[in-house]
Amino acid sequence: MSYEPPRPVRGLLLTPEDKEAPARVSRLRRLGLGSRPEPGLDAFADHLAQLTGAPYAMVNFIGADHQFFAGLRTPLTAPVLRADGTRPEVGRVMPRDHGFCPHVVVRRKALVLEDVRDYPRFAGNPVVDDYGIRSYLGAPVFDGSGMALGTVCAFDVAPRAWGRSGLETIKALAAEVAVRIQRSADDGLPI
Repeated sequence: MSYEPPRPVRGLLLTPEDKEAPARVSRLRRLGLGSRPEPGLDAFADHLAQLTGAPYAMVNFIGADHQFFAGLRTPLTAPVLRADGTRPEVGRVMPRDHGFCPHVVVRRKALVLEDVRDYPRFAGNPVVDDYGIRSYLGAPVFDGSGMALGTVCAFDVAPRAWGRSGLETIKALAAEVAVRIQRSADDGLPI
């Protein structure tokens, strides 16, 4: 048996292995989530952005090889310019190895990054360079069985002192989304 150290990708360790991905994908399909925008979750993302004062907020479901933002709030005009003078646009789908949400799902714990550049594991993530992301606040969304389906998150292009109140807020909002998902599954109500 030989040991192969983790391969670096643009300065960070690979996104952690996600052994629950096949079961999560199956569960998301059964719930009808993770493949189309959800107006109720878009409204929820707007609310999250207002609560945190962050320009970006999402309800994100994690698949095997991608992330899907079923709830999305972005600024009308991206607050950063790329080196070529264009502004990045955030769509509904992002590769699994971009961003911080896959780490939250695998860790099964909230993640607060006040300045992503302070963390070598995250500083080289493609969203840092491509979108100018500098701070992140996210918590996992669990279903009734305890499976992490995705995240509720907010991020900014400037370092942010989210603090304990930010952590408590994002955890409470993730729990609220979990209740909405369960209610939708049980009663057929819209999320």
